[in-house]
Amino acid sequence: MQILQEMLDTQGFTCVLEKDNEFYTATERGVKPLVRFLTQGPDLRGCRAADKVVGKATAYLYVLLGAREVYARVMSRSAAQVLISHGIKTSWGALVENIINRQGTGICPFEEAVLDIHTPEQALTAIRTKMEQMNITL
Repeated sequence: MQILQEMLDTQGFTCVLEKDNEFYTATERGVKPLVRFLTQGPDLRGCRAADKVVGKATAYLYVLLGAREVYARVMSRSAAQVLISHGIKTSWGALVENIINRQGTGICPFEEAVLDIHTPEQALTAIRTKMEQMNITL
């Protein structure tokens, strides 16, 4: 996990995933890279991941990806609960109540979209709907 964290810290990535000594990286912010990994491959079941920010929506995406370990610089309490409840080894730099939107004016729209959701499949539907509303394409 240390190598993934170092890549996150030094190479400008927003997330770094590793499976079988192959690295998958992204520089886009938010849920977009994980939704792309989930829908366009590769099969990342059993991967380890380091991410800048993990909220509840992102946590559900890691569950769907089949991650076995997730580290985040910043993680929301609800994200930690999701990951732990799905048997994913979880660690963070800072644990916060909520992930805040980019403007700093309220809760992240994706965190808000999954507030009352309790399954990964429902979360993915809510995330895709929010992406469409926000004109975010893969």
